[in-house]
Amino acid sequence: MKVIYDEAQKRHHPGFFLTSGARAPNPETPARADMLFAAATAAGLVHEMPPDLGLAPAAAVHTPEYLVFLANIFARWQRIELASEEVIPNIHPDRRDGAYPLSAVGQAGYHMADTSCPIGADTYGCALRSAHAATQAARLVGAGAPAAYALCRPPGHHAFADLAGGFCYLNNAAIAAQALRAVADRVAILDVDLHHGNGTQGIFYARADVLTVSIHADPARFYPFFWGHADERGRDAGLGYNLNLPLARKTGDEGFLAALERALERIAAFAPGGLVVALGLDAYEGDPFAGLAVTTPGFGCIGARIAELGLPTVIVQEGGYACEALGANLTSFLDGFRAAHRVGVALAGERP
Repeated sequence: MKVIYDEAQKRHHPGFFLTSGARAPNPETPARADMLFAAATAAGLVHEMPPDLGLAPAAAVHTPEYLVFLANIFARWQRIELASEEVIPNIHPDRRDGAYPLSAVGQAGYHMADTSCPIGADTYGCALRSAHAATQAARLVGAGAPAAYALCRPPGHHAFADLAGGFCYLNNAAIAAQALRAVADRVAILDVDLHHGNGTQGIFYARADVLTVSIHADPARFYPFFWGHADERGRDAGLGYNLNLPLARKTGDEGFLAALERALERIAAFAPGGLVVALGLDAYEGDPFAGLAVTTPGFGCIGARIAELGLPTVIVQEGGYACEALGANLTSFLDGFRAAHRVGVALAGERP
């Protein structure tokens, strides 16, 4: 298996975010990428740099209005007297079907859901390189590789078609799924991050060609609060093509794996030609966000069960924050996935 990653993604280094109204260091740091890349290569994955794929992959799921905003907002923000060093929204519309403001401040509020996605000088370029990693992994899988791991940083699953949020700017999982659609009529996305993949759900909510399934901490009292509830099933052509499996806080391996069985049953019924796994390692019992309680061996079980679907799989990195076991959790997932995949290939070879 290959790990697709460009070290240039580390140039995005947000300074802080607000949590419950308090200013705190932003946990989405470049050190995360170092820890994950070291774990991936130590596990035997072969590194590949993603090529520069331009805007086309991002433009396949994001609006041109939003991409123009991301490309220009930092420079515009610096022209505002006494502006913050990073773009941080301080006003939001009460609806998204009204007038589109001309001011940088107004557009920041329109295109940024919260204060967890500050935009600095290198944010847009790093987000593009992250999207290129996801796209290249999807291209490898589309060309016949059984699986590939895209080390995407910044992450992406909270980004909607025209809205950043939760450390995310471009939706890497959605971009990978759209790229897989070039070779598969139907693609499933399985999000196993601690937080609901609200942006991914939003992008595909009215579509029947991409099934979205998310296992996450119950958003009734947890980010992203407004999305991720069990009654959200899709709309229009996409009705019945979205499944949310919210879990009680501190749910551990047993409860998570039980939810995973329901997720895999739904994916199998969709009969997709490819799978995107939005891999969050922040469901770990020792993660700084402390929402769920999956153990390091538990991630191996999750990887193994996903591999048993036997689908061409793009693994896209989402959350998982700096803690002692971050690398070990990735290694456990990858080892479980690859071991189960090898068994599946061997059994398939034994069949007449």
